[in-house]
Amino acid sequence: MSLTQNLREVMKAIIGVPGFDRVLEKVTLVSASPGKVTCELRVEEEHTNKFGTLHGGLTATLVDSISTMALLCTERALPGVSVDMNIMYTSPAKIGEVVEITAHILKQGKTLAFASVELTNKATGKLVAQGTHTKHLGN
Repeated sequence: MSLTQNLREVMKAIIGVPGFDRVLEKVTLVSASPGKVTCELRVEEEHTNKFGTLHGGLTATLVDSISTMALLCTERALPGVSVDMNIMYTSPAKIGEVVEITAHILKQGKTLAFASVELTNKATGKLVAQGTHTKHLGN
């Protein structure tokens, strides 16, 4: 089974459990390679704030979750625990637009991993948000 197929199974398992992660049910995995994951999300009304654009909280959740998926695509395959996350919101994504989410593992050490995530408008290439995520991997 390929890395992408394995990650699709992980996503199904995460979404299938009751709880907050169900907000990711409409995220589609596009590709997975060691330390890199690309997903897409078509912005629907349920994903938006009162202005009809992608909600900042969902954006933060995408940075968290997709970077964790990228971490699962490394040799150690540990999800870790968040210790720091920063998101810069640069432009809105409106209902009907497709957002491409790409996460890269920048560095994975003995106890910490560092990820970068970009959300871009698939049609225009315009940056919607950029995030960094640091995770503690344990001892």
